[in-house]
Amino acid sequence: EEGGMGGAAAAGREADARGAPGGGRGGPAGAASCSAAKGPAPPAGPQPREPERLPLGKQWLYAVGQLGWSALTGLVGLQLVYFYLPPVDVETGEPEFPVYVPQARVLFVLNVVTILATTGRLWDAVTDPLIAGLSDRLDHSWGRRIPFLAAGGLPSAVLCALLFVPVVGGESAWNVAWLALVQTLFYFCLTLYVTPYFSLVSELGHTPEERLDLSTWISITFALGTVLASSAPAMGGALGLDAQGGLHAGVAIVCAMAAGCMYVPVVAIDERRYSAAKPSQIGIREALRRCIQNPHFRPYVAADFSYWFASAIISTGMPYYLTVLVRLDSRYLLAVIGTLAALSFLFYYPANRLARHFGKKRLVMSSLALLLLVFALIFFLGWLPLPASVQIFGLGSMASVPLAVLGVLPNSILSDIAAHGSQSTGHNQEGMYFAARALLSKVGQSCGIMVFAGLTNFGKDVGDDLGIRLSGLVGLAFGLLALAIFALYREEEVLAGQGRHPAPGPPGGGPPPAAA
Repeated sequence: EEGGMGGAAAAGREADARGAPGGGRGGPAGAASCSAAKGPAPPAGPQPREPERLPLGKQWLYAVGQLGWSALTGLVGLQLVYFYLPPVDVETGEPEFPVYVPQARVLFVLNVVTILATTGRLWDAVTDPLIAGLSDRLDHSWGRRIPFLAAGGLPSAVLCALLFVPVVGGESAWNVAWLALVQTLFYFCLTLYVTPYFSLVSELGHTPEERLDLSTWISITFALGTVLASSAPAMGGALGLDAQGGLHAGVAIVCAMAAGCMYVPVVAIDERRYSAAKPSQIGIREALRRCIQNPHFRPYVAADFSYWFASAIISTGMPYYLTVLVRLDSRYLLAVIGTLAALSFLFYYPANRLARHFGKKRLVMSSLALLLLVFALIFFLGWLPLPASVQIFGLGSMASVPLAVLGVLPNSILSDIAAHGSQSTGHNQEGMYFAARALLSKVGQSCGIMVFAGLTNFGKDVGDDLGIRLSGLVGLAFGLLALAIFALYREEEVLAGQGRHPAPGPPGGGPPPAAA
């Protein structure tokens, strides 16, 4: 092409720039030939700028924010139900923590902690579209997303720590009221941060490859945040504190570290420089309706709902699998989660490369299928003719491969869907896509937490563990449902027309070539 039409065009542009006789812009002949060849002249005034590509170092700094908020959600997912529904210690016959909320059943299955955990996530889901709509329409000198990150980071960390601090020293309805209030505020502030944060994946990544890279980095930091959350009891144990004091100290340390991480992208990312998205003029209800009507979004979000339902059951049950089914000390939780995360790290980059070669859909479906085996094996933990440590670490190792893939690709796929929707409609409503996904995934997580807590009524202690074992089979059923639904996603149609990043301009800061 350089020797043919492309080379002739380049030579013509060089002659045009020099003002060559008969062909430059200064001569009448040049003006006539230019007009005849190119048609009407472009409008005067500044042209829309191309956003700069986000450098690799900035991509990593953006991902640090996810380490912060995932540590907070990890504390709630791994520790909160365990703290307020403590199993009985085998040696002492007493609960591992004091009982702070009534343990009585409601409707024979539910309990106070179940209801609070479920309503908290549902409230979180309801606020997602509201925050997304406000963020999509914001016109601020910092951009559309960064102001929300700045507003939500510190309050989320403080409120997360307060979730573990009952106001009354024993079982009391006041503790229930306090937990409900703090949880409501926590999830609202967390939504202020998380929904705009995810929206930036579509806006800072200008091609499917760039969005895949961003999704890979935030998956790594999500795993690190989960490891940090699981280390809370061990941090307290290292200080020589008892179980309750150690958990409180560990939670406080993790929340402080999380707050610092959440403000790294606020300081490091100039949103106006790296994103060209403009404030949307569509109302919240209309934007949500358009997302739901997107034929590519519906199978994605339905499968995502089923996956998060199953995942919430398993993540909530992890401390019980460790202490009740295989009968190891709770301080092993850090080692188990750390091993899972470390092994997942080994597969994050291969997942990135394999997705480029085989496609994201095919890799996600293979990972869901492998995860079904993990769910099934949970039922048999403690019964297998293997040492307890081999069983729990082996299960974690097996789960590391599908969790690595499912940590990287779903956010990248949703970013592709959001970018495709923006190209098709001309409206930048990336925030609403992530909010609609978050709404349904959090409903799925709420249902999963509710189901798990309900299953504990059928046995949650050593020797009386049927409810804990059944959680694996329920996860298996919903994992199968996620696999079946995601098979309907049409990846080829979504990626059609989404090219690579535009070529950079020539040295010296001039405009890019017209072909680019």
